[in-house]
Amino acid sequence: MSTPKTSWPEVVGWPATAAVTQINADRPDVAIEVIPAGASVSPGYNAKRVRVFFNAGNSLGPVVSTPEVG
Repeated sequence: MSTPKTSWPEVVGWPATAAVTQINADRPDVAIEVIPAGASVSPGYNAKRVRVFFNAGNSLGPVVSTPEVG
């Protein structure tokens, strides 16, 4: 059995919707939060959460940092 994927550097620059689709395909067991870059988020680690930060000022909503479990 392989280790579950925990980060998605390949989706940086992708539209957020495409990134969510890819992450969900790789890890259907995690909850995905799509958040505008610069927004405040609650601290703390959650092994069943992936946060996708995107550029809300761009019509494509590109992902701006590597989404990771936590």
